[in-house]
Amino acid sequence: MWLVVGLGNPGEEYAATRHNAGFMLVGRLAAAWGVELRGRLFKARTAVARRDAEDVLLVAPKTFMNRSGVSVREALTGKGVAADRLVVAYDDLAIPLGEIRVRKSGRPGTHKGMISVVGTIGTDAFARVRIGIGPLPAGRDAAEYVLEPFKRDERPFLAKSLEDAAEAVEMILDGRIDRAMTRFNHRIPA
Repeated sequence: MWLVVGLGNPGEEYAATRHNAGFMLVGRLAAAWGVELRGRLFKARTAVARRDAEDVLLVAPKTFMNRSGVSVREALTGKGVAADRLVVAYDDLAIPLGEIRVRKSGRPGTHKGMISVVGTIGTDAFARVRIGIGPLPAGRDAAEYVLEPFKRDERPFLAKSLEDAAEAVEMILDGRIDRAMTRFNHRIPA
């Protein structure tokens, strides 16, 4: 079994915000795989999808971003899944909107959700898909900016990011993370 976790904040007021790009990806995967996210298990909305003779648990934590690790730990423990079978998707201001990055492991940086996940599960040795929402406009507060909805002219770039992120997750689940990194970890020419 694999766990694919999308980070975000619960509630309608946050649904379309930049900080919920991880939730958006998990929702997209659920729709593509014909399952519905429901909520009770592991302090999250979850769905189990059958993919190539293997189960994938999709997880959208109902804890707020800063406590995402609690939900991830409960899901890993509850399903008996090791961290090397975990993929976490989340927004990243350091990556331009319209781009993604794939990593096998690494420190959480300044992302509060990732700080919570790494700190709570006790390892950073898991795959992640970082969905670009940047750059942060000059003079803007990052904490406020990530809680704003995407503007109309940004939505096509978001759609491209989510399409690429969904493909990257599929590649990771197929054991092709190196190929996903080669394909997606580049800058789009200006």
